Amino acid sequence: MPRTILQLPRMAPESLSLLKNAALLPPRLRYTLFNKEKLEEREVANVADIPAASPEGAVLWIELDGISNIELLQALADRFGIHSLAIEDVLTLGQRPKLEPYENHLFIVSHIISVEENGILTGEQVSLFMGRGYLLSIQETPRAETFQPVRERLKTARGLIRKMGADYLTYTLLDTVVDHKFPLLEQLGEALDDLDDEVVSKPSIEHVHQLHSCKRLLAQMRRFVWPEREIINALLHDDSGLVHRETKIYLRDCYDHTVQIMDLIESYRDVSTANMDMYLSSVGMRTNEIMRVLTVISSIFIPLTFLAGIWGMNFQGEANGQAFPLNMPELHHPLGYPICLCLMLSVAVVQIIYFRKKKWL
Repeated sequence: MPRTILQLPRMAPESLSLLKNAALLPPRLRYTLFNKEKLEEREVANVADIPAASPEGAVLWIELDGISNIELLQALADRFGIHSLAIEDVLTLGQRPKLEPYENHLFIVSHIISVEENGILTGEQVSLFMGRGYLLSIQETPRAETFQPVRERLKTARGLIRKMGADYLTYTLLDTVVDHKFPLLEQLGEALDDLDDEVVSKPSIEHVHQLHSCKRLLAQMRRFVWPEREIINALLHDDSGLVHRETKIYLRDCYDHTVQIMDLIESYRDVSTANMDMYLSSVGMRTNEIMRVLTVISSIFIPLTFLAGIWGMNFQGEANGQAFPLNMPELHHPLGYPICLCLMLSVAVVQIIYFRKKKWL
């Protein structure tokens, strides 16, 4: 996970610094002011260009994509009364997903996760500040389009998003973040299904690496999803009055999605473990099969080696011009060599027939 901005060691709380080698793009600031009847959307350069506190019944959504401008962040904090420790958490990338209540707003940290081509899981930090009539969303990456579907819903006035308050907009963004994980899990499930077939048919060490990668990705996803479920649960039990009862109905649905994702993660982890066990069993069975064949071949050649050893001793001798009576008679037989080969072949054939009857071959 990239960490471009952090609090340096031995610095006092609320002290922030940029890494010298960080590749930072200029941020983009925009706002959307909407209610049931109208919608105003604009990109601005300064915080002063953002409208004042939203009128009754309207919702103000401020989006900041990119966190390279600390002065701009501080101006937003001053405008909406955000504590400097919360801004420090915004700048310190890699935060654990969490919800923290403040005097006049709720601070939420979440992550939009994606898998790169090299199989590494990366997370883009999203910080949300929800107050009465407004929502401030801060994304790590400039020019981020993760919430473009939400903007389209606002423009077309689909559903309840234009009729509800800032708490419903917060739910919509969190639901988008949570649902973003389903396609990743679907791809991971398809990869595990393919591995399941290959591990049985032709197991290889490459499959072990792939299974370890899948288990690592699932463990990382679990670290993201588990605290997000706690966030949704905390919003369901919020007593600050910022989350209305009507919105909590939809938050329960979002909570169910996090439970489904956790179930999928646990299920896929079990599948990965089962595939690993299957791989080890397949390799063990193939090794046993090879050892059995080698053992049978060795068993066939043991008596042949015994016979060859006997005739290879070549004991012979003479006394007074006559051969000893206990000499090997086959040594001087004209057909001794082919007889020896036929005998060895017969022994081997008899052993093979016996092994087949015993189903050792």
